[in-house]
Amino acid sequence: MKSLGVILALALAGIQLFAVTVVVFSSYFTSERTLLEFARNQLADVGTNVIEHTKGFLTPARNATELSTALAENQVVRREERAMLEGLLFQQLRSAPQFAAAYYGDEEGNFIFVKRDGPDRYQSKIINVASEPRTVFIQRDEKFKKLSERIDPNDTYDPRERPWFIAAKKELSSIWTDPYIFFTSRLPGITAATPVISFDGVVQGAVGVDIDIQEISNFLSQLRISDNGAAFVLNRNGDVIAHPNPNLLTTVGEGGTLKFPSITQLNDPIARAAFGDRLTEEGVAVDQEIRTDFEYAGVRYVSMLMPFGLGEIPWTIVVYAPENDFIGPIKANRWQNTLIAIGVAAVTGLVGLALANRIHAPVRAFAVRSALISQGEIDPDAPMPSTYKELENANTALVSEISQRKKTETEYQLTFDMASRGMVYIDVASGKLLRVNARFAEILGYDQGALVGTEFQSLLNPDEPDVLEEFGGSIAEHTAFGFEAEAVRKDGEPVWISFNGVIIQSGQEGEDYVVATIDDITKARAYEDTIESLNREIAHVSRRQVMGELATGLAHELNQPLTAITQNADAARIIVSNREDGNGEVSALLEEIEQQAHQAGDIIRALRGFIRKEDNRTTSFGIRNLLEQARRLVLSEARQQSTEIVIRKSPELMVKAVRVQVAQVVVNLLRNAIEAIAEEGSPTRRVVVTTHELGTQLQVDVEDTGPGVAEGMGLFTQFETTKADGMGLGLSISRSLIEANGGRIWFESTESGARFSFTLPLEGRMT
Repeated sequence: MKSLGVILALALAGIQLFAVTVVVFSSYFTSERTLLEFARNQLADVGTNVIEHTKGFLTPARNATELSTALAENQVVRREERAMLEGLLFQQLRSAPQFAAAYYGDEEGNFIFVKRDGPDRYQSKIINVASEPRTVFIQRDEKFKKLSERIDPNDTYDPRERPWFIAAKKELSSIWTDPYIFFTSRLPGITAATPVISFDGVVQGAVGVDIDIQEISNFLSQLRISDNGAAFVLNRNGDVIAHPNPNLLTTVGEGGTLKFPSITQLNDPIARAAFGDRLTEEGVAVDQEIRTDFEYAGVRYVSMLMPFGLGEIPWTIVVYAPENDFIGPIKANRWQNTLIAIGVAAVTGLVGLALANRIHAPVRAFAVRSALISQGEIDPDAPMPSTYKELENANTALVSEISQRKKTETEYQLTFDMASRGMVYIDVASGKLLRVNARFAEILGYDQGALVGTEFQSLLNPDEPDVLEEFGGSIAEHTAFGFEAEAVRKDGEPVWISFNGVIIQSGQEGEDYVVATIDDITKARAYEDTIESLNREIAHVSRRQVMGELATGLAHELNQPLTAITQNADAARIIVSNREDGNGEVSALLEEIEQQAHQAGDIIRALRGFIRKEDNRTTSFGIRNLLEQARRLVLSEARQQSTEIVIRKSPELMVKAVRVQVAQVVVNLLRNAIEAIAEEGSPTRRVVVTTHELGTQLQVDVEDTGPGVAEGMGLFTQFETTKADGMGLGLSISRSLIEANGGRIWFESTESGARFSFTLPLEGRMT
């Protein structure tokens, strides 16, 4: 049992420790989140700074190409005046120190190229495809003064085959090439080109500018990103085109050509970890700012990926820095602050223990007194020692509750023991009786003590279902339940009981039990059996009454075939005795005798089947066979009224019902139809019986050509009839019989008379 004093002390110390720890760690995590957010914002500022610097670095190149293009398109500088065009390119090269070269090529293959060639030196390359020599190299100083000139007869350069010319001509607008390594300077660069288009929309050439982007790497190397942070730039294909260490930007490709390294090949594992696995087959697709964290060699980093936003230049800048550059000092002080918090909590816990013991003393005394009152060792009205006011109120409530509980237990005990109905407690897990009253013991003929501990299932007939399964289902559904079962008395006599129980869940596994009331329903069951027997007797009497009404027709039907049998037998003997060659006639007479005998036998069998007293058990039988037997039973009456009974051909269908009851309904409907036709005197005298399936039901229709049914006539109501001498019970009984067999019966007026229909459950189809 747990001590309240210990709990109070531990709770006080725990609350102190928790409070101090929450304050320390909350302060730590808040500061950490704030600094990390500041770090990410700083990385974003660095990325923005690099982007803006690069824009200022690259934008003049596009402006220069577009300016040269505009001058050429508007013939301010004529393309044919190559000296002026060379001078224009020379001035643009001087105006932007990041330009490595400027040039112009036309559709005929002519080319003017100006590049830097050392300090204050420039070299021009002029190709005139229509003159000799074709290619001339000119060395100039910074004032455009020619210093030297040489001819290269082996030069085969054609600007029309270069990627910058092809792309500008295809796009018909300014373009940027992918970064590449300049062949001569072995430095990273990029080309901006713009097509020259005539007034009639024809491309005449293209102006290009080569830009040395080594400056971007130099700029990155000078950035101060915390103590150990860095940044690098990726092209859309995953190549690293700018890095704080320019020596990592050059690799040798196929054929000995120089190229940029891919991010997956870069000799900088931290940079690779910062970028992650974002390189796909389509390249680098970063269209918005991505903030992420990563870990390398046990060190946590914060990183930022940002798109450049330079239109046709799909570059991405990656900036990263270790977390410890921003939150290292906070981490160093965290454990020190935690130890201080634990020390404070320990001291306050000891103080709390002493305080809790003092607070707990009256509570402990109250608990002891309450236990003694509950056990009856102390009078609840005895004076209570001086204590807290709250405990005095609790004591008053407790004493009242204990008195009320004892009163309730006494009342329930008397009710349970003296109840006029059997009552039991049953353990849900084992099914054993935990407690029984005198009435239950009397029902089964046992002593009360002998039943306690007995399995309830052992008191039932062995064929009864397992009650434990019933208990389990009721627990799952949280409902009361009941059933009837056959039990066995101690003397071996069977007794029927009604069981009504409810599950009492204690909340502890294995301690649930059932409280049930049990009644002896043996006599009630006997009364039900007696009523069922009487019902069968009434039905049998009804069938005998119908049999009496059919007796006259039956005698007539039996008399005719018997007379024919007698006459034909006499004739056969005479013929056989007088003539030796009379085999044919004898055979014919004997065949007729056989037919008449079969007819008489069918009629007798049908009649016996109808009037036979059965126990009203549901069986499967063919409906067509039953309809034929019913037709034979009323055939004599139909002939007397000149009425034809037609049973439509249909497959034999099996139904599930009490056969004799269905036969009684069919005979009743056929006789009603014959009598209705006879009373009306209809010219067409026919009763048609049809059957057809309706899903899981079979529908039987009996349609006649009589007068129909008057509107408002309730034929299925007792004592309602259209016959002058009728009692109005036939159709009412028919409805009860059909509904008892799971079907329904109704009637409809037709143009030629009336149609009575009823349904029965289908069992299957005979084959």
